[in-house]
Amino acid sequence: MPIDWLTLGAAALTGLMGGVHCAAMCGGIATGFSAMAPRGGWIAALEPNLGRVLGYVLAGIVAGAFGGGILGLARLDGLSTTLRAAVGLVLIVAALRLLDRRGRLGFLSRPGAGLWQRLRPLQRRLLPADSRGKRIALGMLWGWMPCGLSTTLLAAAWLQADAVNGGLTMAAFGLATLPVMLPLTWSGARLGRWLQRPTWRVAAAMMILLAGVLTLAAPWLVHVPAAHALLSALGCASLPR
Repeated sequence: MPIDWLTLGAAALTGLMGGVHCAAMCGGIATGFSAMAPRGGWIAALEPNLGRVLGYVLAGIVAGAFGGGILGLARLDGLSTTLRAAVGLVLIVAALRLLDRRGRLGFLSRPGAGLWQRLRPLQRRLLPADSRGKRIALGMLWGWMPCGLSTTLLAAAWLQADAVNGGLTMAAFGLATLPVMLPLTWSGARLGRWLQRPTWRVAAAMMILLAGVLTLAAPWLVHVPAAHALLSALGCASLPR
């Protein structure tokens, strides 16, 4: 299946701008890892964050494969087109989530709350996090904490109906959070303050919103000859014309 560059770009922007929200929600967890590692703060910050990204990627692969399985079993005409439009709606929700300063969309994190309650006891088995493997494993668990942004992007990964694109979507989101979620590094602290400026958040949200609208409209834009080159470059070439 062709790589969906439009969705990947939107996922990366969501991760970069949403990293400030993640730092506010999980900053205590991120900085707490530094006390567990005897070898310097940046290593302690890097290892659990890489584990968190790996957790996102694995979730994206599973979600994408599950979506692909449903698509294969259903074999309904036009279902792939419907899924493409649904991805567009999810990206629009992600844009609105970035603009949500009062927590009106906090309910988006609820779907993962039940799973997190089952995974949470595993934390005790990994403490103290006195080895690299434990810190990475704790980071993977960290990636499964209820979060509206990650849940929204996981829905987009599921709607990709493809394990590779699902994993890539979550990888783009997770990797883009690293500049902010490495709070013990110089770039994390400085970039975090820079990204908190409303102007940048609104600009990024508008770009993600545009990506969502284009993705939502792609099933109909493929019938416009002038739009074929653009859609092909954005990874929409597989849509039926």
